[in-house]
Amino acid sequence: MSTEAFDAALDILRRLDPTKIEKNLAQLIQLEPSLAEDLLASVDTPLQIKKDPNASQREFLCCDYNRDIDSHRSPWSNQYVPALSTEELEESPFPSESVRKLEVLANDSFDIYRDLYYEGGVSSVYLWDLGDNSSDFAGVVLLKKGDKSLSSWDGIHIIEVLQEGSEVVYRITTTIILHLGAARKMTLSGNLTRQTEKSFPAPSKLSEDQLHVWHISNLGSLVETIESQMRNLLEVVYFDKTRDIYHELRDSSSQTSSQNKTAHEEVIKGLQGM
Repeated sequence: MSTEAFDAALDILRRLDPTKIEKNLAQLIQLEPSLAEDLLASVDTPLQIKKDPNASQREFLCCDYNRDIDSHRSPWSNQYVPALSTEELEESPFPSESVRKLEVLANDSFDIYRDLYYEGGVSSVYLWDLGDNSSDFAGVVLLKKGDKSLSSWDGIHIIEVLQEGSEVVYRITTTIILHLGAARKMTLSGNLTRQTEKSFPAPSKLSEDQLHVWHISNLGSLVETIESQMRNLLEVVYFDKTRDIYHELRDSSSQTSSQNKTAHEEVIKGLQGM
């Protein structure tokens, strides 16, 4: 793969309509198939929802981290949807027994977080083993609310948990994909990515179950803080810039001024309702 071609593809995507990111990404891959793997791993797209027939049709979120071939592993049943063949399953990635127990607890916990903070939507957490150290793991916390045709919020938190000496280090890369639609056919779309790192003193004399609760408590607190900070940042980036554009484009008539103010209020209500 040419580094120049990859950089050029990313540069093109940054300049195209963010509401059509999936279509634009597919066309770039069709144009240059050798970029497919790197582009799919580097470009965040709105999360897709599937239903798990093995868990009473419960919804879960799909991303590259729980995908194998054209199927996605459900966090509820730990099975791939649609089902893979026996031969395919032999090479499909699954977390170890200990990490799977942590994954189950994480999904139950973030499902409560989603209900409290989002009052709807879908959440999914996927974890996997990392390296030879049994205490290290990585994963992704996914949160989605809304419909892209109206307004939607997609939160993608990629986590890495490493024990370094007497400390446990949490590294989180967060991407928020925001789409806001207003009644007057005005839309705002885009994404924001930030990295966070925090260390905690490594606990001692904890059972496996107690250690799992400790990890989930730390991750929940970090995700809550990160999402709050990024929400505030998005308000500054989107709405302050939108207000500046309104001031530049509006004419002097009171009717236009009133229309601009109403449209601005509709967009703000869209974010407040997420």
